Amino acid sequence: MDMKWTDRIRQVKIMLVIAAIVIAVASLVVSHFLVRDLASEERNRMEVWAEAMHSLNTADENTDLNLVLKVINENNTIPVIVLDSKGNAQTFRNLSGIEGRNYKDSLAYAQKVGLEWLSKGQSIKIGLDNSIDFIQVCYDESLMLKRLTAYPVVQLGVVLIFVVVAIFALLTSKRAEQNKVWVGLSKETAHQLGTPISSLMAWIEILKETYPNDDLIPEMNKDVKRLQLIADRFSKIGSLPEPVPASLNEVMDHVIDYMDRRTSNKVKMIKDFQNRDIIVKMNASLFEWVIENLCKNAVDAMGGEAGTITLHVEETANKAIIEVSDTGKGIKKKDIGNVFRPGFTTKKRGWGLGLSLAKRIIEEYHHGKIWVKNSEVGKGTTFRIELKKG
Repeated sequence: MDMKWTDRIRQVKIMLVIAAIVIAVASLVVSHFLVRDLASEERNRMEVWAEAMHSLNTADENTDLNLVLKVINENNTIPVIVLDSKGNAQTFRNLSGIEGRNYKDSLAYAQKVGLEWLSKGQSIKIGLDNSIDFIQVCYDESLMLKRLTAYPVVQLGVVLIFVVVAIFALLTSKRAEQNKVWVGLSKETAHQLGTPISSLMAWIEILKETYPNDDLIPEMNKDVKRLQLIADRFSKIGSLPEPVPASLNEVMDHVIDYMDRRTSNKVKMIKDFQNRDIIVKMNASLFEWVIENLCKNAVDAMGGEAGTITLHVEETANKAIIEVSDTGKGIKKKDIGNVFRPGFTTKKRGWGLGLSLAKRIIEEYHHGKIWVKNSEVGKGTTFRIELKKG
């Protein structure tokens, strides 16, 4: 029922995104036609204004100029410049930015702008009666039309941002749902391990009383404690455990001791530490798991052959550096970018989750970095971890 409800919510989100895109496209089309119609209307207004200027220039003492002057004076939005047949500015209107200049400078500026509009075809040629002279009524789009022209572009940008945010939200929601599944599975695994572990601990205590000198019982006790540690790690997945100052050297020693007793004699563990102890804020249990996972992958990469695993630890002024190197089969270049992706694996058996969880533990819980420093097929791989100090 929950999965069906989740799928339905996702479908609704996708439909909302599609609806938003359709509405935006429709709005863009309407805006386009609106701008085109307004531009055509302004052109018609300028033709009427040009005719009024023609009437004004050819008027005699018997001409009624009331209507002509009304048409000319009512243009308070469209920028217009009148040029004579020689390209000299005669008058202008609604030309912003030149009101504060003297008249001579204003005409010079108007002439320059008018010639630019003329070269763009934004002009109407009016012949003067009884003469070969003419005037050019040059005009530009009104401020309102310019804003409307820019509006679809701004609107498209807003829509694109909305779509990107919506897609990101969908992907994030999907990832969050997947994380909830894995967290629930991890916590349930830890819970289920609790009962048999408690039972095993009780049996060990009985065995200690029955066979107090048996050398195998302490080893069994170590393995049970190991199971407790694993259960504890699973229970912490999904929460944000508070990191505390811990000795990086001791944590690495625990991993080396554990791995050295559980790997083939063909594999040699090499410890390359600095002489001084390195203190880093961490969750020791989870960090040990990360190093163990890298070491187990290194062992698998050797395929049962002889080789070495080198654990290098050093510190700089503000960070601690850990490198796990092996002499295994290496990683192909095309696969290096995918090794931390959930589900990716080159093994015949496995879920491909180890390195993905390792990356999450390092980056989200410890605010550090982990990556493949280098890898060469047939020679080996080095993983590098950097943790902030302090």
